[in-house]
Amino acid sequence: MFTGIVEELGEITAVEDLGDASRFTVRGPVVTEGAKHGDSIAVNGVCLTVVDLPEGAFTADVMAETLGRSSLGALTPGSRVNLERPMALGGRLGGHLVQGHVDGTGTVLERVPGEHWEIVKVALPAPLARYVVEKGSITVDGVSLTVVDAGADFFTVSLIPTTLALTTLGVKQPGDPVNLEVDVIAKYVERMLGAGAVPGDGLGDVLGGGVAEAGR
Repeated sequence: MFTGIVEELGEITAVEDLGDASRFTVRGPVVTEGAKHGDSIAVNGVCLTVVDLPEGAFTADVMAETLGRSSLGALTPGSRVNLERPMALGGRLGGHLVQGHVDGTGTVLERVPGEHWEIVKVALPAPLARYVVEKGSITVDGVSLTVVDAGADFFTVSLIPTTLALTTLGVKQPGDPVNLEVDVIAKYVERMLGAGAVPGDGLGDVLGGGVAEAGR
């Protein structure tokens, strides 16, 4: 589990083609301090498992499923990436609950500079639109952000100078892909109250009846 608070701007130093997968080597001296084989590290919001730990870096195998569902397949040596270690139980939750399981990819549509911030508009895939609400949370390339405006096929976020300086969102340009993870709590609520309710499980009765049907 992550919080979407990026700890370090890392760099892809090598990409090895394994046929139906890829092996990435990622430089990140901060996130690899104290790390060990089998640990998890989020790369642009994607939870990856540490395979090896060359000095100041780590390697991770990226399966075809991950390459197909995220923008990691477009990374090449020299690409900058957002890195975050898992949250520690008992620590502060600085962003929101993030799993590192990408739900889809969006595309940066435009950037509108302000005096002290920048508004970024991102295309939103139709299946994810229902989970994105104004003032809600969304993870973009592993960065926990608050939604400013939520449209049918887009959303906007306001980026403060710290986010612009310390994450890859400061250099993303219109046309660039980004990984998106919506709020997992919204997905659970939808399944329990709506179309995902299992017939005969008594959930509709507990909720006052008819709730499951209303979600269909």
